[in-house]
Amino acid sequence: MSKAKRAYVCNDCGADYPRWQGQCSACGAWNTITEVRLAASPQVARNEKYAGYAGKADAQVQTLASIDLQEVPRFSSGFKELDRVLGGGVVPGAAILIGGSPGAGKSTLLLQIMCWLASQMPTLYVTGEESLQQVAMRAERLGLPKDKLKMLSETNVETICQIARQEQPKIMVIDSIQVMHCADVVSAPGSVAQVRESAAALTRYAKQHNVAIFMVGHVTKDGSLAGPKVLEHCIDCSVMLDGSSDSRFRTLRSHKNRFGAVNELGVFAMTGQGLREVSNPSAIFLSRGEEVTSGSAVTVLWEGTRPLLVEIQALVDYSQLSNPRRIAVGLEQNRLALLLAVLHKHGGLQMSDQDVFVNVVGGVKVTETSVDLALLLALISSFRDRPLPRDLVVFGEVGLAGEIRPVPSGQERLMEAAKHGFTRAVVPSANAPKKDTPGMKVYGVNKLSEALAVLDEFD
Repeated sequence: MSKAKRAYVCNDCGADYPRWQGQCSACGAWNTITEVRLAASPQVARNEKYAGYAGKADAQVQTLASIDLQEVPRFSSGFKELDRVLGGGVVPGAAILIGGSPGAGKSTLLLQIMCWLASQMPTLYVTGEESLQQVAMRAERLGLPKDKLKMLSETNVETICQIARQEQPKIMVIDSIQVMHCADVVSAPGSVAQVRESAAALTRYAKQHNVAIFMVGHVTKDGSLAGPKVLEHCIDCSVMLDGSSDSRFRTLRSHKNRFGAVNELGVFAMTGQGLREVSNPSAIFLSRGEEVTSGSAVTVLWEGTRPLLVEIQALVDYSQLSNPRRIAVGLEQNRLALLLAVLHKHGGLQMSDQDVFVNVVGGVKVTETSVDLALLLALISSFRDRPLPRDLVVFGEVGLAGEIRPVPSGQERLMEAAKHGFTRAVVPSANAPKKDTPGMKVYGVNKLSEALAVLDEFD
């Protein structure tokens, strides 16, 4: 009997080492390297198992001109927001990984999708964490049709693939990938080797039999996907379902998509009958009170293929501490410090003795720089205790020299703001329309000083 091989793999990035060490040299994380025992199987059998694309051994050399470019037909999942995030629908043969914190609604969303699709095509829902009775009780509580969806309670990947060959479903759900295991891998379910081999085996089955597979993945305490990064490399699409425990709204964002755009955003609302899609998310994030307060500015984000209006709130108050606090929720902390330095250098406003708190209303996480100008105007409004006009929308990137840089899709952002009743806008001069926008007055600015002059006009 051959000796079992051992490897040491980082749980965060998937880097492997010949021996154990405290810190991963690739990603810098501490105490994430675990021991993995590799199965001692014959090399010939392993080569045949992994030969070709997705396990297909009949590989042939072709030219680009001889490849069939016919588009693979997509089918709808029943949710327009999910179809948007996936790039227009579910692609047959795609391996889709959906992650999220406990209670976010991953199993609820997938159960709603499968019950809707069961009346149109063969489906199979594989549960490894819950019993069949628990899933049936959830379907009963949500009022979903239960006569067409086929259920299976199993954690062995080989058995799942064997049953799937008999049932021949067009779409499958694996809930969850962390509890699945392969018989030829000598490790506990949830380990690096088991998660990687289970995901690879299911992906091969999806490609070989043209079956779309949804795999549920857990997240760690910091919100990242549990398991090695190689899990995201082997699948076709990775989406995350986020939502705080005190909010009924959930956001679905794609981080990787081989069949569409990344960073696409879908919004859902958790109700007593399950998740319901929100067709106009801007109206949710702009649900402001009747009283006009200082430190509030509205900006337009560009999420994937559509604009999204959100409210930026800032609170500037005198600090009793030697080191004033700088807290940003939904924004990057370093970006806030950079903009405060630009405001002091080119705006003449000193906030070194002030506590600064910034928040994006609705729990949206902003990653683009188009909110720079709106954030600065919100800070100035709170610092001066002068509210901004309620019908004002602001967007633009602020450079280190105090210049206002243009952002992509400026005209589409203005059109979205005009639909929601905004009549004034402060934007970069390059994004200002050449012709007057009906019902909206646009102020084009090139420098931070010009934006401050526009604020004085509003007063």
